[in-house]
Amino acid sequence: MESLEQLRDRLLARFPTATVSILANPSPSAEHSLLIDAAHGGEIALFLRDDDALKLDYCSNATGVDWPDREVVDVKKTTVPDPAGGPGKVVEEKTKRFEPGYLEAVYHLYSMALRHGPVILRLRTANRADEVTLPSLTPVWRSCDLQEREIFDLYGIVFAGHPDLRRLLMWDEFKDHPMRRDYVAPDDYEWEPTPHDQVLARAAKHYPPPPAPDVPSADKGASA
Repeated sequence: MESLEQLRDRLLARFPTATVSILANPSPSAEHSLLIDAAHGGEIALFLRDDDALKLDYCSNATGVDWPDREVVDVKKTTVPDPAGGPGKVVEEKTKRFEPGYLEAVYHLYSMALRHGPVILRLRTANRADEVTLPSLTPVWRSCDLQEREIFDLYGIVFAGHPDLRRLLMWDEFKDHPMRRDYVAPDDYEWEPTPHDQVLARAAKHYPPPPAPDVPSADKGASA
């Protein structure tokens, strides 16, 4: 199978208006991935499936990733010359910048026909708030169906073109998305009639205080 760099170049030649880049994975697995712009996600997925040299006909796994807003510190090093002719002094200049968050859908693709893979494909939303729509790849790989529903449920990515996009693990009235990194679990769950352990400790503050014990008064004791 061709290298990821060759595949990226071939995709850019086939889709000249697309944005395709390689994201390096520094872990021991070194499973680098292709980041595809959402606008071309559907047609690039079809190409990956139908191209004779690729035939990536099976999506084994689709998952979501949450990347919250963050503050990035850039460090610029400059060398100040030494008037005495020494090696000079290295000075660090730090600047902070804000990097807005986003959500990702990550797909692991294999070819059952040619027995190669994986090719890891990433699609990224514009933000984590009101621009969270990506094209569904279920029409290309049927195995994405339930997995995209799970991503929608737990991360909040809306998959345009999905045949049955609804919650999979949580109930329909549930609020928020439990796999978001800033998600705060409620103190109690409406479906848990007998909370216990940590849930019970959090829920206790919402319960009414127990009634005061009925202690006989001194007068009642004397009359008896």
